[in-house]
Amino acid sequence: MNAAAPRSLGARAAGLALLVSWLSLLGGLGAGIGYVLFLPEQPAQPLGPRAVALALPDAPVDESPQVAQSEAPAAPPEVEKEAPPPPTVEAPDPAGSGAAADITETEPAPATEATAQAEAEAAPEAPKAPAPPAPSTTQEAALPQVTAPAILPPWQRNALPFDAADTRPRIAIVVSGLGMSSAATEAAIKQLPGPISLSFTPYSRRLNEWIALARVSGHEVLLDLPMEPTSYPEDDPGPQALLTALSERQNLERLDWALRRTTGIVGVTAVMGSRFLSSEAHMTPILNELKTRGLLFLDSRASETSVAGPLAQQIGLANAVNDRFLDRAQVSRVAIDARLTQLERIARTEGFAVAIGQPYPATIERLRAWAAEVQTRGFVLAPLSTVAADRVARQTASRDSDTQ
Repeated sequence: MNAAAPRSLGARAAGLALLVSWLSLLGGLGAGIGYVLFLPEQPAQPLGPRAVALALPDAPVDESPQVAQSEAPAAPPEVEKEAPPPPTVEAPDPAGSGAAADITETEPAPATEATAQAEAEAAPEAPKAPAPPAPSTTQEAALPQVTAPAILPPWQRNALPFDAADTRPRIAIVVSGLGMSSAATEAAIKQLPGPISLSFTPYSRRLNEWIALARVSGHEVLLDLPMEPTSYPEDDPGPQALLTALSERQNLERLDWALRRTTGIVGVTAVMGSRFLSSEAHMTPILNELKTRGLLFLDSRASETSVAGPLAQQIGLANAVNDRFLDRAQVSRVAIDARLTQLERIARTEGFAVAIGQPYPATIERLRAWAAEVQTRGFVLAPLSTVAADRVARQTASRDSDTQ
């Protein structure tokens, strides 16, 4: 046998093995290339806010929690057949916002009555607003009838609170003529105690500002109502005063002009008016209008022949009557103190008393000193609405006794 034959066979076997190795290497490389070429595209993961900030230093950082895309609900499987749209069931919003969520059943299966009952018992009930049961006729008769409270008229709604259980004699002080002098008005608002009521002229350019400041400072507020005096036109009450020479409609228009100037008042104070207050024909429509608007009326008693008090009592208008002018005849400390002493005697006899003063420096000074000591003498300083309520109660009791 030729010796070269085994060597040739060995060489061929080695070459065949080398070829197989190369083919295996090429096959693995081809598989890798095919995997890369045919691998489905994977969604890129979003960068977090801090990664964005590192990449873009000028970009704002959103610290709100991010929802990974892989956690998003998968799309519903496609239905081979075309089916009618599934019913939409409204469910209460779990967050309590009141919005309803749509719950879609893709394949509603027919259920028997027993199956539906079992499912209803197994499923938790959605929260519902409790509906009150319809009461029977017997229950309705047994339950108390609750009605909404009536709206109070302005003279009570804007009144300063007062302890009705206080049985001491009540004294009401009204300082009128405020709003023209800034210094005098500010002194009355800030220096006088809250129970002293303040009345402002409708001619003031800062009327609403002053009234708001007075109410914040704890004062009850009225509006001056200028009226014709017997000395008119020498003493002029102003361009919008109520005059006996005007018709009823014209005087009502002037009253409306004054009342529309502001809000928050309990009523009006007659200013001057010695002639107008004495005319029943002129006062009647004015008092009726005040009653319609729910305001009280303070008769200054500028005239001894004033008919305002009896007319107000006749029509049932909340009213009060001035007992003393503190500084009308003489503005002095001695004269003011004497008027306050007279006022205390009237209050002790009648149960209440009313006085009117002007914002003079002496008047404000003496009122401050008197108010600081009046309670030690057994009296209580009360807002005007409280005295008006006392008069209404007394007048009502008098009418009831007359009818019996």
